[in-house]
Amino acid sequence: MPATSLPFLVLSRAGFDDIAARVDLGKASLFLNPGLLTETEIARLRERGTVVHVMATTVDPGKAQDVQQALLLTRNEAGGIWVERSAPRSVAAATDQLRPLDTGVVPATPLRRRLAHGAGALASAALARLRTPGRGRRLMVLPYLGFGNTGRVWVKGRLLDEADFREQDSADSGWQNLVALYRRLESDEVAGARVLAHFGGATHATETDGGGYFAFDFVPPAPLAHGWHEVELEFPDSAGPDGGTLRARAGFKVAAPGARFGIISDIDDTVLWTNVTNKLNMALMLARSNHHTRKPFKGVAGFYRALRDGITGNEDNPLFYVSSSPWHLYGPLVDFLKLQDIPLGPLLLRELSVRQVLKIGEHGSHKLEQIERILGFYPELQFVLIGDSGEQDPEIYTEIVRRHPQAVRMIYIRNVNPDPARIDALDGLIAEVSATGVQLVLSPDSVFAAAHAAAEGLIAVDRLAQVRSDKREDDLAPPTKAGL
Repeated sequence: MPATSLPFLVLSRAGFDDIAARVDLGKASLFLNPGLLTETEIARLRERGTVVHVMATTVDPGKAQDVQQALLLTRNEAGGIWVERSAPRSVAAATDQLRPLDTGVVPATPLRRRLAHGAGALASAALARLRTPGRGRRLMVLPYLGFGNTGRVWVKGRLLDEADFREQDSADSGWQNLVALYRRLESDEVAGARVLAHFGGATHATETDGGGYFAFDFVPPAPLAHGWHEVELEFPDSAGPDGGTLRARAGFKVAAPGARFGIISDIDDTVLWTNVTNKLNMALMLARSNHHTRKPFKGVAGFYRALRDGITGNEDNPLFYVSSSPWHLYGPLVDFLKLQDIPLGPLLLRELSVRQVLKIGEHGSHKLEQIERILGFYPELQFVLIGDSGEQDPEIYTEIVRRHPQAVRMIYIRNVNPDPARIDALDGLIAEVSATGVQLVLSPDSVFAAAHAAAEGLIAVDRLAQVRSDKREDDLAPPTKAGL
């Protein structure tokens, strides 16, 4: 009998009954098809100590693609998950070191074998291969949008083996989206490569770390004008497509002198619906959709444009997006913002491996660190903080108020968790924040937040009509393939 700490993917009632007869469910973690058990049965399981996850999307045990996606998103660090025998044998072949549960369930194959079988040998020999730079390799630079002030610049990027990241479109199937997501998560990073940043006649040097990332935080030779600038990146030991030295450019923006405040926004369940409170459902959504088929929360685009423009209409207030999504998704997220006409700004994401993508335990520390970085660049600005109630945004923003009460102008929290216990906790945070003179506003949607922002003098009153119009257009838009 296997260790009951392994998770179980349960697709049918017969499969559940078989597992229940063989293992101690009080020590198990179950991923269930919706409707498989009654609410009463789920409540009793949880009372026994069972960890129960009900998937938002039904997994058809007869469809290999459905089961492959579920396996990708539920497998644990040990590399295995137990699946019903009814799953296709090509998906649930017993090639792991795990032992099957007699006749009830069989273990899943490792992630790279499952995807190689289903997608034509996409995976490589190992999940995390560190590379060293060299002239004989074709490399790819991914520069990220940076930011700065008149006397300081921050830019970041990553160096990878050149990969075939095909552009996605609205016609892509769920399986094609899954393959594209896997390719991004399973990129081959280049460690220990020299990187030079040339700007304003000065040169700064660093090396890529174990994940292939590099960052520069430097003082320019002369004060900078507001607007967009570019840093030239050079990789002296790496060859570009033309055979010469590999080069790239990283853009960064200096905040406008007329900016009255900055905006720091979460992405997951704040701008983009991801169901971040359920990691499996969030990852299923990412796997089955792309930036063409995902949709923002209704009215977000109009609200964020109004915040950027401010009460005068031309303040050019800077926006920053801080998220626990991995840097691997940077490109699709930028494409999403552009496609939805949501104001672009630097994205500060999280360094994650493919095995950690569903583990957001350090969500709070990552966001605090990045928000502190932003505040350090703009000590003269107050900030509007925008997040959701699904995870720790209210707690993180409250901590920022404790540390920097003068730096926060307003907090807007989208209410996505109706649990009474969560609402009670938010009431306590609202009271704590209010005692400092800052408002924490629990908002049902963007129109409500925009109306409040107009009353507080953050946006022009005449922009409310545009936010309402955006929301109506989103209401009337046809549902996407991803069900968003």
